[in-house]
Amino acid sequence: MPSWDLRTLWVANNAEGRRDGSLTPIDPKTGKPGKPIAVDDPYNMYSTPDGKSVIVVAEAFKRLDFRDPKTMALQSSLEVPRCGGINHADFSIDGRFAVFTCEFDGAVTKIDLVARKVVGHIQLIKPGLPTQTVKGIDGRDETVCTTWKGMPQDIRVSPDGRLFFVADMMSDGVYVVDGEAFRQLEFIPTGIGTHGLYPTRDGRKLYVANRGSNKIHGKPRGKGSVSILDFATRRVEATWPIPAAAARTWATSAPTASCCGCRGASTTSSTPSTPPTAA
Repeated sequence: MPSWDLRTLWVANNAEGRRDGSLTPIDPKTGKPGKPIAVDDPYNMYSTPDGKSVIVVAEAFKRLDFRDPKTMALQSSLEVPRCGGINHADFSIDGRFAVFTCEFDGAVTKIDLVARKVVGHIQLIKPGLPTQTVKGIDGRDETVCTTWKGMPQDIRVSPDGRLFFVADMMSDGVYVVDGEAFRQLEFIPTGIGTHGLYPTRDGRKLYVANRGSNKIHGKPRGKGSVSILDFATRRVEATWPIPAAAARTWATSAPTASCCGCRGASTTSSTPSTPPTAA
């Protein structure tokens, strides 16, 4: 993860549920690594929008550790007990809250970044499945699926900051969640094993990587693909088949980076008319 000031590249050395993980700082100018800093299970990490903290996602412990962006000294920790497999996240356009995916609970969790507390939790439900209303731990009514749950992966906020798009590798598509109201609005089918999301530079389209398998360790040469989703209409405009299920790798390494608010991002349209040639 690049630091907020872009002076350091932080590498998370995940310890697979142990407490001997670490973060390695790398000087992007020289490519030389610094001394690793010991942290618990750093499965993922993010800078807060204001640059005052780094969030280290201790997935196995269902915990978010807020750390100093320079020294990585622990500032505070937030337990997220209902979010099994807490992993990917994106932020509201004003930086007030973040939404994290809960891979093993088929859900998403909303975190108030000002108060540093959990303020919402919803299960993502594929249309047509049976549901029931139950009382959540906060006493509010919640709708849950009684027979099945998905496996949400990547998440991206829309260019206008209103909606969050959530890839789900078991549901084979993308859920759309209203960030403020924190409720599921719709489900958009894309392809088998939907996993990665990547916006175009102009913020008009969203690349959706479909791995070609619903299993974490799926067999090779599945029906991988990349779907092109229009942010405004929330409709899939095209789906490109990718040989050997290379979709996930391509989506995370595509040169068309960009996000709402990224410094130096180009505003030139970057949606190619044909898929890249497989290596």
